[in-house]
Amino acid sequence: MLSIIQAAGWPIWPLIICSVLGMALVIERFISLKTTKIVPPKLLEEAIMVSRNGVPGADVVTQLEQNSVLGEVLASGFRALNNNPCASEDDLRSSLEGAGRKAAAKLQRYLGAIATIASAAPLLGLLGTVIGMIEIFGSQAGEGGMGAVPGGGNPGQLAHGISIALYNTAFGLIVAIPALIFWRYFRARVDDYLLSMELAAERFARHLVSLRK
Repeated sequence: MLSIIQAAGWPIWPLIICSVLGMALVIERFISLKTTKIVPPKLLEEAIMVSRNGVPGADVVTQLEQNSVLGEVLASGFRALNNNPCASEDDLRSSLEGAGRKAAAKLQRYLGAIATIASAAPLLGLLGTVIGMIEIFGSQAGEGGMGAVPGGGNPGQLAHGISIALYNTAFGLIVAIPALIFWRYFRARVDDYLLSMELAAERFARHLVSLRK
């Protein structure tokens, strides 16, 4: 690996940084976007069951809020009803929608950075290719100028230029393709979570309306 890095020259270092950063972001998103942390399967039914006879106490609401992202949304509805037991349906829905927007921002965190890496890596590889081509053309210049001395090019510099061009092109694609795949995967996963949360919030809003005094 060290020999490849040396052959690829300095243009490969930005790509290495992008690969390390992209891997860290992908691992973080895999951990943060677990279903149990976002939309636990039976959380909505449990919240409705607990509040069947009235809005639960502050400790229960806090526990619900700390349970998951969906729990934060549901807890916002309980808090709105605790603050104003006669709150209108529009007020309750507005509270849930506000919490939903915050939840959406939390779910989409770092996805922009992964997309940026997927877009920038091929360009960085292209930059390395251009630098390698400059090395190649430079190697063909003899002491008297370009092509002035047939066969007077520098073979070592020529080989180095080819290495820079090919390694950077390949490494740019190696970084960009997985980043693009993971970005699309996480986008689809976030969209599924947001749809589930929207449906849960709609059902929960109807439940909260029935609890108004």
